[in-house]
Amino acid sequence: MNHATFPFSAIVEQTQLKTALLLCAVDPSLGGVLIRGDKGTAKSTAARALTDILPLIERVDGCAFNCAPGVPYQHCETCNPVGALLPAARINSRPQPVPFITLPLGATEDRVIGTLDLEQALKGGARVFKPGLLAAAHRGILYIDEVNLLPDHLVDVLLDAAAMGVNAVQREGLSVTHPARFTLIGTMNLEEGDLRPQLLDRFGLMVEVTAPRDKTLRSEVVRRRIAFEANPTAYSAAWMAEQQTLRHQLATAQLLLPEVTLDDALLDLISHLCCEFEVASLRADIVMHKAARALAALEGRSQVTPEDVRGAAELVLPHRRRRKPFEQPGLDKDQLDELMQQALQPPDEGESGVEDTEQENNQDNGESQDQQQVFAAASAGNVRKIEVDTVASRYASGKRSTAQDAPRGRVVRVVPDQNPSSLAVGATLRSAALRGADDFQVTKSDLHQQIRVGKNANLILFVVDASGSMAAQRRMEAVKGAVLSLLTDAYQQRDEVAVISFRGESAQLLLSPTRSVDLAEQNLRELPTGGRTPLPHALSVALETLEKTSMPPLLVLLSDGKANVALTDGNDPWQESLRFAELLAERGVPALVLDTETGYLRLGRARQLAQALGAEYLTLEELSAENLALTVRGCIKST
Repeated sequence: MNHATFPFSAIVEQTQLKTALLLCAVDPSLGGVLIRGDKGTAKSTAARALTDILPLIERVDGCAFNCAPGVPYQHCETCNPVGALLPAARINSRPQPVPFITLPLGATEDRVIGTLDLEQALKGGARVFKPGLLAAAHRGILYIDEVNLLPDHLVDVLLDAAAMGVNAVQREGLSVTHPARFTLIGTMNLEEGDLRPQLLDRFGLMVEVTAPRDKTLRSEVVRRRIAFEANPTAYSAAWMAEQQTLRHQLATAQLLLPEVTLDDALLDLISHLCCEFEVASLRADIVMHKAARALAALEGRSQVTPEDVRGAAELVLPHRRRRKPFEQPGLDKDQLDELMQQALQPPDEGESGVEDTEQENNQDNGESQDQQQVFAAASAGNVRKIEVDTVASRYASGKRSTAQDAPRGRVVRVVPDQNPSSLAVGATLRSAALRGADDFQVTKSDLHQQIRVGKNANLILFVVDASGSMAAQRRMEAVKGAVLSLLTDAYQQRDEVAVISFRGESAQLLLSPTRSVDLAEQNLRELPTGGRTPLPHALSVALETLEKTSMPPLLVLLSDGKANVALTDGNDPWQESLRFAELLAERGVPALVLDTETGYLRLGRARQLAQALGAEYLTLEELSAENLALTVRGCIKST
């Protein structure tokens, strides 16, 4: 036992989290579990603690591919050595812990999928494959902390391996395919942004964890943690009996699982729940079937019950149901109970739809009556892809466009370079080998550089006028709807967003730059309106915010331009606004001004501000989701 690991059985509460991890241990084909929650909620602790209670598996010492006994990978020199006297089936193996491999966020693609073994190549000029983390995780667990921050090029690698169960490497003169079946466990904090939908669906189960709200439970968590840190060995020994019980329960469940049956009526129930919760992926039906059987096996039963199906639904459906943009994953347990009852017995007439109608009426009547009004957002509609042109900017190359010479990403070519920052090993060795194998040595003239391409995200900075003039005629509804349409695109393109609001006497950075557009949407929906218009301060805060980022920015200003609060006493607020707009223009910041002024007589201040910013300009009358998308695409084209 690894005594440096906190005992799984000592984790306080978190019943659903522990159940999900145990199910993945019973049936590794479930695909793993995604653990979402705030910082300090035992996400990583539980994931790492799982290894100590997993039944041992047969492994061969020194096998880099974790080959299954009797089924070795053909190129594994340990399990299938060239010229061996023993057949592969008789290679000695022994019970060992299940592999637990951590994939660091900063790992290179070569480290993950494997690459040419440079040491072997330099010794004899032979092309030998050096396995990566995917090979090491075969038949085990691949753990990713803060999985939502994983670079896209590594996400693509994981998706390929998870879909096929193999890792295919085609590079540097190598053509290798080896098994890579693993249980994927990921943790994430929603404040750092959401997960790509394709990778989200690959997680069989999802659990939402929160810190205990009960003071007795919280104190018990602290008490156990302090005791463990004081003496890990003694603390682990105190929980050895409970750990052994869990280990025996898992081993029994694994043996029982093939005998567990699920009848057709329950299969119909699974499909019914998936349809009612508008789940598009058929993977949900399959995973629910497997999870229900694993639940039964975990409890020592050979027959699945409706309660097993319900328990599986709570883990399988929350992250797969069809959602609107920014709607959080989750499952209405009351609705789940109602659907279960409807499927298992005939529903009473006249009951359906009553609660939904009452809920909608309550929402309609819940509008704030305070002097500082909070308006809803108008329908945002669908927004197409936004691209950024930052040719004239001091910032990095354009938003969502291909970034040449990126530090990470896909290798597109190699070029000779005597001082490479990313060595192209295969090309370098091939260059040296062309001079002859008798005197094989690498010289400086053989060195080659890898040229990679990647995608650059952007910072979209929303500067929203929430002054009293914006409250007239409830214009903020249209404004919020417009911003939500842009946030939808930011979510899809993995951008960072920030929100500045200005009203009263000052501007405020409501949301610092973050990848969590859900937080931006929440701040926007709760934004109150009223007071004067401190436009100069808002532009000043925008300038300060953009000075702190190296990301290509897009400034979106929503205002009528009627500045009436100066940043410095005695100055003209309007002239201050123009001066800050010119400073932003000098820094090459792409911008879009959405003019919210209405009425027959207009001052036209927002248009003048757009001219000073060098920005695209759009009026409130033109403010629809379609027009907004077209205008922004015209403003910030791909490089």
